[in-house]
Amino acid sequence: MSLQKFTSTVRFTLESGKHLPGMEIAYHTFGHLNPEKNNVVWVCHALTANSDVLDWWPGLFGEKALFNPQDHFIVCANILGSAYGTTNPLSIHPRTDEPYFLTFPEFTIRDVVKAHQLLAKHLGIEQIDTLIGGSLGGQQALEWAIAEPGKMDHLIILASNAKHSPWGIAFNESQRLAIAADPTFYKSVPNGGNTGLKAARSLALLSYRNYKTYAITQADDDPQKRDSFNASSYQNYQGQKLVNRFNAYSYWYLTKAMDSHNVARNRPSLESALGRIKAKTLVIAIASDILFPPDEQRFLYRNIPGAAFAEVESLFGHDGFLIETEALSKIIYSFLKQQVTATPVLLSGTA
Repeated sequence: MSLQKFTSTVRFTLESGKHLPGMEIAYHTFGHLNPEKNNVVWVCHALTANSDVLDWWPGLFGEKALFNPQDHFIVCANILGSAYGTTNPLSIHPRTDEPYFLTFPEFTIRDVVKAHQLLAKHLGIEQIDTLIGGSLGGQQALEWAIAEPGKMDHLIILASNAKHSPWGIAFNESQRLAIAADPTFYKSVPNGGNTGLKAARSLALLSYRNYKTYAITQADDDPQKRDSFNASSYQNYQGQKLVNRFNAYSYWYLTKAMDSHNVARNRPSLESALGRIKAKTLVIAIASDILFPPDEQRFLYRNIPGAAFAEVESLFGHDGFLIETEALSKIIYSFLKQQVTATPVLLSGTA
């Protein structure tokens, strides 16, 4: 299915009280809604992904995968502020006929969810069988499950948290410092901040992987080498790869949105917010994740009523939620096939 767009001309009020004059949402759908309307799988994507989930989550989504278009109506919406078609800092402000750039209003994870709700209404989706997301996508899924507890039957959260940690915020701020150190960022041109964005992505990658990942995948065998190390080339390659497909302004705003994530805001506590969730919930941790460590997922497991928990071993740290699709498919399949109200811990590991 090709990229589709939904345009809302209704003023979109943000959590801050600021507003956008309207909203354009880019999205993909795969498969068809069945007559019972009970086969919807809604995917919330992570920081720099897009709405083509079959492209970036192969092995879990696709023709021969657990979530396939033959059985499911799969929906993935590009998030507010992103570079892939939804209203973002490079969108044209209707009053100025110029891109917003740094005049774009700051937004939160709850605002992202509010845009999802708009699209769901437009698509006529009254019930979601499975809502799934990892990392920033998991933050969205949690907020939606709390805001509309009866909307989804199953909730799957991977490598995410109830509020963004000081550790995660520090990583994001360091990335923004790298972008801000690039003077072109403040020139308000489409490629502004690209050098800073390259450095920011290089920094972010260290949090997505870990020491062991680099020790195995980027090791140099030549003891005489004094420069041009594999790890150096890899950081440059990954930084430029993001520059080629994204922009510094969207990255800036999206990291701030991630920092804003706290399900207790304007609610009594984290525990009471999570206690509102009614969906049958599976929480999955990646054992080697240093950005969203497993303790954050154990907190979700302990405070979401009747939740199940699984911990997956992976060489790839936080990125394991995108890579370990064979293990994830087995765990999720087992979870979805259980017909009991109280679900057990699915893998070894203390919850």
